This record gives sequence, structure tokens and C-alpha cells, in this order.
Amino acid sequence: MSDHPFAVALEGDAAGAHPAATVPASDALTARRLATRVVGAERFGLTAVTFDDSPLPVADAVARLDAVQRAAFAAPLTSAIGLVPVVHVAYSEPFHVATQLASLDWASSGRAGWIVAASGTAREAAAYGRDELAVDELRRERDDVIEVARRLWDSWEDDAVIQDAATGRYLDADRLHYVDFEGERFSVKGPFITPRPPQGQLVVVAPAGAAGADVALVEGIDPAAVAEAAAAARAAGAERVWAEVEVLLDARGVPAARRLAELGAWPATCRLRHIGDAAGLASLLEELAASVDGVRLHPAEPDVDVEEVGRAVLPALRRTLGFRSPTAGDTLRETLGLGRPVSRYAASAVKELA
Repeated sequence: MSDHPFAVALEGDAAGAHPAATVPASDALTARRLATRVVGAERFGLTAVTFDDSPLPVADAVARLDAVQRAAFAAPLTSAIGLVPVVHVAYSEPFHVATQLASLDWASSGRAGWIVAASGTAREAAAYGRDELAVDELRRERDDVIEVARRLWDSWEDDAVIQDAATGRYLDADRLHYVDFEGERFSVKGPFITPRPPQGQLVVVAPAGAAGADVALVEGIDPAAVAEAAAAARAAGAERVWAEVEVLLDARGVPAARRLAELGAWPATCRLRHIGDAAGLASLLEELAASVDGVRLHPAEPDVDVEEVGRAVLPALRRTLGFRSPTAGDTLRETLGLGRPVSRYAASAVKELA
């Protein structure tokens, strides 16, 4: 067993991982549905909830708030669970991305993360009036945006805000630092416009191989493939690794096999998939714990499957893996056993003085 907590995150967006899963049209865009799902996930004790997003409007959707806005809406409704939105970076302004995410960290009192996505199809590029990017270009752009966001979050030292009424100073200008970043397709200059986030650095989650991520997401159709992918991610520098797992469980007296038959065919993906009872899922996660630090569950029907995860799977993991639900007042970094980093600029200043 590792010396840090095993994480069980939930992809809580949309109707569910099964293509036939649906929600009533009248509920699809309501704040009530979002609040019920996220508050329910926290009540069950899940580590974090993630919010999916797309660079373009989802097919047939009348309207949609972006993932950061939805996470921000959930922030004051919760007190412990991590809130981790997807933010696409290929055609977004990096400075704005970093600012929005820092604001989410402040709104949630340090419970924010960021799933970095980089998609750049011809249709997406045309919508933004940009050129389509090749796969390698997208990877480099993703890594550049992660790097500049981290520099911006560090550009205010933790004690830069002094609020000195006697002298009329809000800031100590010596504790703000100038970022001068020149990427392949953008440049950023100057310090950030908001104080350093409560976590110092938000938890950055990205597909395995992304430079600068705290958590690498890996896929594999069986535990052996997941273990191989996890080993490669650690060799590339990932501090934590989560496996992507799709689930459809026996629930509410209905066997998983019958639920699947009613939903219809579930096309295969590159992810590990469990269709069966809660005990089987708990055993699978215990097996995965030998190679990964957590999982992100993609339930076939969230409003059904998450209830079973909270009722039967997490209690089993508490007994076998020492799983711990997040505690109100803890940051997401603390929940995951990640240290709070010192600003690189403050650290540089200390070295120069030494």
C-alpha cells in the first residue's frame, strides 16, 4: 500500500458513459441537476468530481456553461470534494485560463484542479479562426500552457498582499515577479492579476506524457495494461497516476447484465470496464491500487451507479486500502498527499541571498 491516499474521482458530467444514457430534457441544463450530483458525490465521500467540456457546443445541446463555470457554481455548495474541470488550451488565451482556474481555487478554498485537454480538429480551428494543429503541435501547445500557468500562479509570493493601512499599500511590489514566457505560438509577460491561489499551484491532471502534470491519466483494457501504462507515466515523471475505469453496477435490485441489455450495446473503448456487482468493482480497484494512486470512474448512468459506489464500494476500500474521504477544510493537494509548492520566484530569491 502506498504512503499516500488512494483517490476515487468521479466524472460527473452529462448523462453518463453509456451512449444510451439520457436525462430529461427539462433537467439537462438545470442548476438543480448539477448541484444534486456534486453534493451527492461529496456526501458519498468521493475524492473529487470532474467536469467534462468541449471546444465546440455539444451536438443537440441548446446551451451549455463551460466546465470552469459549473465547477465554480458547485464550489459554495460543497466543502470537501475536489472540483476538477476540463479546460481546452489549443485556442484559449493562456493568461485567461490561468486566471479562471486561480479564481476557482479561491472560490473553493483550495479544492480546484485542472484537467488539461488539447483538441484541434479542422472544425474547431475554423470556429476560432485559427489554423489546424498537428498532433505534435497540440502536445507542445499543451505543455507550454501548463508551464506558463504555473509561472503565473507563482508570480505572486504567498505574502505579497500586505494590506498596510498605515502606508496605504495593498501589495508589496517586491513580492510580485515578472513572467517573461515565449512559447511556440504565444508569449506572456508581466505578473498575474490575482493573488497566488490557496494551493500555491492547482492540481494539474493530464493524459500521461504531459509535461508538468501532477496526476497522469492512463488507460488500459485490463489491469496488466493499466500497470504497464502507469509504469511508463511514472518513468516520464508523473507524481500520481489515475486509471480511467468505466462502470455499470448491479443497482436498485437490477443486475448489471439486465441494465446493460436494456441500455443496448456499449461500444468498446481503450478504458478498463467493470460490469457487475459492487464487490467485484472493489476487488478490481484493490488490484489496481498496486500500480496506480487512484481511479476516475466513468459511470454508465451516474445517478444510478454513483449511489452504489458510495453505498458498497467505498466502505470496502476503507477496510482494504485505508481509503479516506476528503475532509472539509483540506485542500485538494492535501487530500491527494501532495505538498504545497513554494513559489519558484521566492525560492530563487532565497538562493540568491544565500
